Amino acid sequence: MIVTGILLLLALIGAPLFVIVGAVTAACFVMYTGKVAVFADFGWVIEPLEELLGKDQFLAIPLFIASGAIMTHGGLARRLVDVARACFGWLPGGLGITAVVSCMFFAAISGSSPVTLIAVGSIMFPAMVQSRYPENFSLGLVMTAGSLGCLVPPALVLVIYSIAVMGGRASVDPSDMFVAAAVPAIGIALFLMAYCFIVGFRIPGERQKFSFAEIKRAVAEGVWALLLPVIVIGGILTGMFPPFKAGGVAVAYSLIVTVFIHREIGPRQVIAVLADAGKLMGMLILVIGLSFSLNKLLDLIDVDQQVIDLINAWELGPVGFMLLVNVVLVVLGALMDSISATLIFAPILAPIAVEHYGIDPLHFGVVFVVNMEIGYLAPPVATNLFVASALFKKPFGQVCRAILPGLGITCAALVLFMYVPTCSKGLTNLQHDEPVWESFPWDGKPVEQNVAGRGAGLEAVLKKHSIEGDGASPAAQDG
Repeated sequence: MIVTGILLLLALIGAPLFVIVGAVTAACFVMYTGKVAVFADFGWVIEPLEELLGKDQFLAIPLFIASGAIMTHGGLARRLVDVARACFGWLPGGLGITAVVSCMFFAAISGSSPVTLIAVGSIMFPAMVQSRYPENFSLGLVMTAGSLGCLVPPALVLVIYSIAVMGGRASVDPSDMFVAAAVPAIGIALFLMAYCFIVGFRIPGERQKFSFAEIKRAVAEGVWALLLPVIVIGGILTGMFPPFKAGGVAVAYSLIVTVFIHREIGPRQVIAVLADAGKLMGMLILVIGLSFSLNKLLDLIDVDQQVIDLINAWELGPVGFMLLVNVVLVVLGALMDSISATLIFAPILAPIAVEHYGIDPLHFGVVFVVNMEIGYLAPPVATNLFVASALFKKPFGQVCRAILPGLGITCAALVLFMYVPTCSKGLTNLQHDEPVWESFPWDGKPVEQNVAGRGAGLEAVLKKHSIEGDGASPAAQDG
């Protein structure tokens, strides 16, 4: 009751998220463990933050936030929209398809769903309404397409998930997560584009005519914006640099393009943009660090074992487990932000999925992140709904109704990705010279048994993940 009271009080007075997480974590340590007896003992609570700041993977977060802030203020969204409109505007539903493609490319630049919605949606929503597209269709489409920022590299949620599950059997390499999320991101985008194509036949009026000259002009104008995702993602896929170094490349490239090539922001504006980004970085670092302390608490009181015992009591197989996990994550994603949900629940659920049901860690990671994407869209506490309501000055009730078709399409895609691991594992298997097709572990046997049945591919991946970082397995490090 005391912890609940603290949580409600801080929420009612509008305390920042990191204050809420920190206060609740500290109160739980005092009440449920014997680790904190005097004030000086709270240093033990923040140890995970010190450990986290020493990880190379963590550097990717502030670097990609900085590059996204610079590119967002550099007029790149308009250039990307112009390229997409020239390529697809002549098709039925062409403006809708343009919105989806533009969101995909801008998400690859900014790494953030809300930023993508603001940058692209503020351009595409008025244009679609002016071209007689139904208002609710246009509103729902830009919100759904904007949420693709969760899956398109360098999405912060992908990096944060990799950090959240570090050190155990469910560990995943951030580079592999980027690759694994590519097909699901493209799949959802194609579903949305097909939806636009069908709706487009009912839109009155003439569509713009196809013009190769217009495409050439738009590409020439937006070539520097188009190159950034190619450089960042291509560098990661080819092994030229890991994700945290890719963040440095993105920052340097964005500064050169916006300040010296396009000259749309000057040195003083860059400082102001980075200062604003720094506020977000500071808050995010505190939330992540304190969430790791909360995870440490959950480990001390054996929450994971209690969850396993509950699942065993229900006699859930892997199919039932995945359905339950997805329902729980969709609800959690609708009630709290995706970063907090990832940091708190990924370390609990991922080891159970891998060790208890033989589900591949990368596959589970992608399914988890798709659920976080749905969390950006599902009422009542969906980030993109609040952003859209404020941005387009629409009642929240209308925004909730408008999102339902896009939410349905995303949930249908989730079911496909959930039970067809090849959607997430195909490209990474190809990279590691393993069979592209990978079946769902319908029998629910432990990972080792599944490996024995289909070769050492997954075992090699697990071994690779377990030795990430210091070059020694956790067992070797402990010894």
